[in-house]
Amino acid sequence: MGTAQRKRLRTISEKPDLFDQLPDDLVLHILSKLSSSASRPSDFINIIITCKRLKKFALDPLVLSRAGVKTFAMKAERWSDPAHRFLKQCVSAGNREALYTLGMIRFYCLQNRGSGASLMAKAAIKSHALALYSLAVIQFNGSGGSKNDKNLRAGVALCARAAVLGHIDALRELGHCLQDGYGVPRNVVQGRRFLVQANAKELALSLRSMLTWKPQQKHVEEQQNLRYGCTVRGPAITGCPLLSDFGCNVPAREAHPVNGFLKEWFESRRTGVLGHGLRLCSHGGCGRPETRPHEFRRCSVCGAVNYCSRGCQALDWKLRHKVECVPTEPWQGILEDGGDHGFGGMVEIEEDEDVAIVE
Repeated sequence: MGTAQRKRLRTISEKPDLFDQLPDDLVLHILSKLSSSASRPSDFINIIITCKRLKKFALDPLVLSRAGVKTFAMKAERWSDPAHRFLKQCVSAGNREALYTLGMIRFYCLQNRGSGASLMAKAAIKSHALALYSLAVIQFNGSGGSKNDKNLRAGVALCARAAVLGHIDALRELGHCLQDGYGVPRNVVQGRRFLVQANAKELALSLRSMLTWKPQQKHVEEQQNLRYGCTVRGPAITGCPLLSDFGCNVPAREAHPVNGFLKEWFESRRTGVLGHGLRLCSHGGCGRPETRPHEFRRCSVCGAVNYCSRGCQALDWKLRHKVECVPTEPWQGILEDGGDHGFGGMVEIEEDEDVAIVE
């Protein structure tokens, strides 16, 4: 090696690392912003594996406490002990989304009911609307216990709190409870008012998302008129089902990543542990499973589908079940309750009742 080359290498090695000169608080601020805006878990993981200093700051409680929902959007097949430990670190840092995500996973997937409900309750205390609504669904169904463990009044109270925080499905559930006198004194007028408000919020949310939504390339031709908020042709367009009565078809709300995780978990051959006689909620964007046979209420017309809540029924009715629902013999005598926009109601099945359900 020549003298000039050795001198050049010495100059390079002696050049200061500008990253090491950045103040710690500035690095923490940048990482906090990135963790809160990450679009996928890999965005955050790539930081951790970059260098020791970045790993140290990325796992700082301040950064973990601000991690966004997409940071925890892992696939069920990738669930592992390190993923569990990372979520627990975020929970220890006080992250609301981590509390809710790990709570749902423990309650439904790992069947650790007490710990899961406790984590969701902590998220609810921090005004996490989805956690409040999920706890309401658990109370309405008596999930994790027997039918006698249902607490309708607690479910209504949790729905009311979630509705105040802007949760649309909770507002719709509250409207049905008031309309039917389910866990609360019956008030048809107020119930209808809440249902109208829920649909109005759904419309506003969908129209806002339509302004920024870009259709996939393979559907561009079929979706050219999406800018006008109407269906052009065919069922290939995926839109907001609750607006179909108005002739509109705008992008549907994006489900929380943990709902996709639940669905993948119970449909996977590797992790699926759904017990005999138990079913998933028939709404494809939910993923909640029954914790005992006949826990969820069935469609009062066909009995072929079951839902964990009226919110899931409303979404699934307009999305697909409206064109599939056909009365079957065991259900001919069951009356519809009118429901929201005329979709069929739900009926409870006794745990010891043997009813033929259409598959």
